[in-house]
Amino acid sequence: MTQHSQFTQPDHESIDREKAQRATRLLLEALGEDPDRPGLKDTWQRRVPDAFATLTDGTRSEAKPTMRTFDAESDGLVVKTGIPFYSLCEHHLLPFHGTAHIAYRPGEEVVGLSKLARYVRWQSRQLTMQERLTNDIASGLSEELDAPLVLVEMNATHLCEAMRGIETESTTTTRTTVGDPTDVEREQFHAAVDRTEDQQ
Repeated sequence: MTQHSQFTQPDHESIDREKAQRATRLLLEALGEDPDRPGLKDTWQRRVPDAFATLTDGTRSEAKPTMRTFDAESDGLVVKTGIPFYSLCEHHLLPFHGTAHIAYRPGEEVVGLSKLARYVRWQSRQLTMQERLTNDIASGLSEELDAPLVLVEMNATHLCEAMRGIETESTTTTRTTVGDPTDVEREQFHAAVDRTEDQQ
């Protein structure tokens, strides 16, 4: 399951809004800005705390989508590609975003395809690294669905690279497998991913 920081808020809470307001105000002051000028007052009072409350939903279990399942009619691979995701780099608090591709071999149950996209979105809403996020999605789905096989590939652009550092936009690919895919399953997944990437 996902491993979150010891500083994670209790499930029944969102973020500490007062601390978020103070921190944002201090950051604006550190940048030489007047936090009370028109255009910035709502930034620290409302907009940034609201944004980070949403963008860290993945740290709160009550925000996790209900993974309603149905009886599986076959054990063939279920593949869902082209799932958009947006997350936050824990090193710079800047976004990284891209596309997730998922496949799983059902046990006794399957889940609605839209739930896979919702699950990726929920897991993505936290301060993390792409490698960890890929692992969290794969291991989390394996447990949620009791699936003997889960494959996850994520392709992302990191704004900490594009906006600073090397200032070059590139794509980073990470992959995780839970279970042992057959050669046929591996090929089926990669072919589906390639078709999706070619269409983009």
